[in-house]
Amino acid sequence: MHGLHLTADLSHCQCDAGWLTDAPRLLARCTREVAGAGLQVVNQLAHTFPATDHGPGGVTATVLLAESHLCVHTWPEQSGVTVDVYVCNFGGDHSAKAHALMDAMVALFEPQQVLRQVLQRGAVADVKCY
Repeated sequence: MHGLHLTADLSHCQCDAGWLTDAPRLLARCTREVAGAGLQVVNQLAHTFPATDHGPGGVTATVLLAESHLCVHTWPEQSGVTVDVYVCNFGGDHSAKAHALMDAMVALFEPQQVLRQVLQRGAVADVKCY
């Protein structure tokens, strides 16, 4: 179960507002970026949340990967986004692909502030990556 989990909290996103509210558009871009990073799409799902008194509803876009997942959550009323990229490194080290995917997703939203975190998952000492 060795893997790499990357997260990014994006604030003050300057991107086109459609990236924060248009679920089909965002999901299509997510799958394109997954393929561009060299990862494999297994399935995908997006959901648009209803508008509130604070503004338009956000979107959750999830791409299930053969290697694990990409998940994006948007808060258009706050110009905020969270991104999770998790890859299992069972059959090989997919870390560089995970970083490339995360970089592409962060660039899409054009945030003014980014908080990135990296978590190594599983028993790292007992696993060899080929």
